[in-house]
Amino acid sequence: MERYNKLVEHIKKLESVVVAFSGGVDSTLVLKAAKDALGDKVVALTIHAPFHLNWEIKEAKEIAEKLGVRHEIIEFGDIMPEIIDNPSDRCYLCKKKVFQVIKDFAENEGIVYVLDGTNADDDKDYRPGLKALRELNVLSPLQSVKITKAEVRSVSKKLELETWDKPAYACILSRIEYGQRIKEEDLRKIEEGELYLMGIGFSTVRIRLHGQLARIEVAEQDLARLLTPKIYRQVNNELKSLGFSYVTVDLEGYRMGSQNEVL
Repeated sequence: MERYNKLVEHIKKLESVVVAFSGGVDSTLVLKAAKDALGDKVVALTIHAPFHLNWEIKEAKEIAEKLGVRHEIIEFGDIMPEIIDNPSDRCYLCKKKVFQVIKDFAENEGIVYVLDGTNADDDKDYRPGLKALRELNVLSPLQSVKITKAEVRSVSKKLELETWDKPAYACILSRIEYGQRIKEEDLRKIEEGELYLMGIGFSTVRIRLHGQLARIEVAEQDLARLLTPKIYRQVNNELKSLGFSYVTVDLEGYRMGSQNEVL
């Protein structure tokens, strides 16, 4: 727990913080450390936009309540016009807008610092959103004390945080091909399709959207099961009933940020 203690000591220097809180494994550990470091001088803030998974918002509420942290939710009613056509710098544009809202909330509360859950591994993928965080002086304590994703999970397990083995769920916009117009009905189809696949036992899953073709990614060890005739027929029927025109399986399996491979 030496690494966790360093994290707590690092946050103690900040006096009071707003934690950008998704309910995922990284931001939950940051929120727990902030609570241990600063007590009641912590606010968890969740943004609820059309491109967020509705069930994750519910989980975020439950986790913040269990940790005993004040939790606020800000609703974004519409998809931002800057990202509606899903440009390659979408993540930058989105993060800049979202975290400006979080910074404004912190300022209104008299809180100087905003924290997020970026970890020491996040520089390994194409993540233009990190540039926006730096421009807005958002602090990433996991990155500052060099805690990797594996260490986040290990420490979270020792702390008995329920998120320790929660699969990574990147922003749902990462499922849509760059240059394809973002439509809320597509976002909900993707969400429902992934929930279905998780419900039949695929814990790591992505549905990547190309036009109206659904490209399914599951963990490599789950590919054989997905490709059994009984399962793939069920999945094909279910996803087509949600409105996808075509359904295919990516034979490379799940990999982080696979839509970035074209960039």
